[in-house]
Amino acid sequence: MKFEKISKIVQFLKSNEIDNIYVGIIIGSGIKGLMESFEIKKEISYSEIPYFPLPTSPGHEGKIKFSSISDKNILFFCGRFHYYEGYNMEDIILPIYLIKSLGGKILVTTNAAGGLNPLFSTGDIMRIIDHINLFPENPLRGIKDDKKFVSMIDAYDPEIGSLFDKIAEEEGIDLKRGIYVGWQGPSLETRAEYKFLRIIGGDAVGMSTIPEVIAARYLGLKVLGISIITNMGIGEITPHSPSDIVKIAENSSKILGKLILKWIEKL
Repeated sequence: MKFEKISKIVQFLKSNEIDNIYVGIIIGSGIKGLMESFEIKKEISYSEIPYFPLPTSPGHEGKIKFSSISDKNILFFCGRFHYYEGYNMEDIILPIYLIKSLGGKILVTTNAAGGLNPLFSTGDIMRIIDHINLFPENPLRGIKDDKKFVSMIDAYDPEIGSLFDKIAEEEGIDLKRGIYVGWQGPSLETRAEYKFLRIIGGDAVGMSTIPEVIAARYLGLKVLGISIITNMGIGEITPHSPSDIVKIAENSSKILGKLILKWIEKL
């Protein structure tokens, strides 16, 4: 990681009164409805931030947004960087280093995912309890210190996850829990691949999130991971487009936003 670049971005954000973050949230494809639950105090386009990449995928706005709840500052990354876009791991995990550098304690990473569990339906919200990493590269590859051998047991923090479960139950939301499989993309899965991913233990599959979580654990951040199931990879599988995925994600993301708001209030 080029720490000079991080330092300059952090300096820029602090000069715009973005600092002392408690929670950093990465908004996945089409999950912008999550933002409706929050009062945004400041927003900056990625294009205005020095050295900052730009997202090219559908459903990624390309803005940093800043909010505060119960004296807890929140930094939203409305648009992430994917391996399939041609970005290297350093670009993909840049937001994680920024969250840490601005004082962050918790990462919330959200995504749109394909469902592999027959008990799931499109529109379901799934809390990630574990993952299977099928990316061809690890973001910690090449790091010189021994911290790179970070344990990924309980990578998704059980304590903050249990609090999220409790809030969902109180709100009457049928929150699913499951294992997320990280897939490099950008081509969507074949029927045989969906079957394979279910056999190896996956409940949902997507093209993001895992590199961010690995970096977060390396840096000592607690992680809450959330998937919105936007299509099903079992049963009668029909072709779907990015616009279909974004539309379903937008609908469920409004519910997700209310849950995350209440969850942050109780942290």
